Amino acid sequence: MKRLNLILTVAFTLILGYASYAQPGNIPNQEPGKCYAKCMIPDEYQDQTQTIVVKAATQRVEVIPATYGTESEDVLVKASSQRIEKKPALYTTQTERYRVGCPSGYMDGMAAGGSGTDECYKMVPVPGTYKNVTETYVVKEASTRMVTKPAVYKNETQTVVVKEATTRLETVPAVYQTNTVKDVLLEAASSRIEKKPVPYTTDTETIVTRPASTKWVKKKADRNCLSADPNDCLVWCLVEVPEQTRTITKQVMGSCESGWTLQGEQCTREVAIPAKYGTRTERVVASPATTRSVTVPQQTKTITTKVLVTPATEEAITIPEETKTITRRVVDVPASVKKQTADPVYKEYTRRVRSGCPDGYAYADASNPSDDCIRMIDIPAQYGKQSKRVVKSPAATRTIDVPEQTRTVTKRVLVKAGGFTEWREVVCGGDITSALVRQVQNALIARGFNVGAAGADNVMGRDTKAALVKFQKDNGLPVGNLDFETLKALGIKR
Repeated sequence: MKRLNLILTVAFTLILGYASYAQPGNIPNQEPGKCYAKCMIPDEYQDQTQTIVVKAATQRVEVIPATYGTESEDVLVKASSQRIEKKPALYTTQTERYRVGCPSGYMDGMAAGGSGTDECYKMVPVPGTYKNVTETYVVKEASTRMVTKPAVYKNETQTVVVKEATTRLETVPAVYQTNTVKDVLLEAASSRIEKKPVPYTTDTETIVTRPASTKWVKKKADRNCLSADPNDCLVWCLVEVPEQTRTITKQVMGSCESGWTLQGEQCTREVAIPAKYGTRTERVVASPATTRSVTVPQQTKTITTKVLVTPATEEAITIPEETKTITRRVVDVPASVKKQTADPVYKEYTRRVRSGCPDGYAYADASNPSDDCIRMIDIPAQYGKQSKRVVKSPAATRTIDVPEQTRTVTKRVLVKAGGFTEWREVVCGGDITSALVRQVQNALIARGFNVGAAGADNVMGRDTKAALVKFQKDNGLPVGNLDFETLKALGIKR
């Protein structure tokens, strides 16, 4: 119980501290039952007239263009040069005789490998004489050749061992039997912990949660607020707060039953679990596994083989020589040649021979005359008239003074800085009646402010709020709420 009272006391202290921090302070002459709100204090301005320089005095440079005229002069249209004039060279006709060679079938003595004389010749063959002669000659010499006599074989049958006799070990498996064992420990003795919650009883108590006091109540923005920002429409009212109590129900922890132990918020006890015994079947070896030796007999195979009886031999055989008798023709008197001569053959031809160039012409290259003769002809230069534009007076500049430009302006000068909020007494939401709204609308209309197309309709609508905010700003009044200073400025008594 003491612990609960301490918690409630601390919570109440924190709530009072938060309320004292959140409520408005430093409000002069605050009275219960009245409403206060923070209003925006605007800047205070006054109009001042002054002359300002719109554009400073300057100078501009004006360009005076140049003047031009036209003049004529002789100019070279085409430079002097030379041209080449060509004429063909002069020729004469000459007839000459030249040695062509020898008549057909004759050799030229002047040719390479000839006799070196200016003669044509040929060698004429003289046939020889023949006679018949009979001769015998050996076509193939006598020789011997070796003849091979093949070997003689016979077939024999025999038995051979393919695989020798061996022994192998065979495994004789073990023999098992089943035995039953009684009174075997299946599960050892143990214990378990049982738990159940602690029983509780219910007690009821009435406590004071907040003593009687006064407090600032922050009202929500109502329909008559002048600003679109809800934070600008907050209204604080000082009201009396009665004492607050609360009935609380609490759970009180009881005690555990006999045989149970309290541990934290649970009752526990240890329950013994006895050991478990039973019968178990076991498989045991009656005779162990052994091995035995088994003889594997040898494996044989009967095969037939070819056996040599008489080996192969060689025998020499004599082959007699072979001869042939022929009759052939032989030279009796050998053939020969004799020299036969003839006159050489000549031909004549006509050719053109260069004799020189016409008068006044010469070869282009004296060291290597060509078919053409040339002479150089001079071409005089050509001149003509040309007009050109010349400057009579060059371009110039002059400086012109441009006076400054001024303008008289009226500007608002800040006399007293605003932009901060102050607590002001405002009309409480319940006191803003339709009659009061109509008074405000008529006062605004009389001062030239537009409260909407409906005029004074007893409703604090959007146009009425905008007109009231504009009136407050134009007259340097606190902005944001319907305060008593604004009512006084409108001529409305409360």
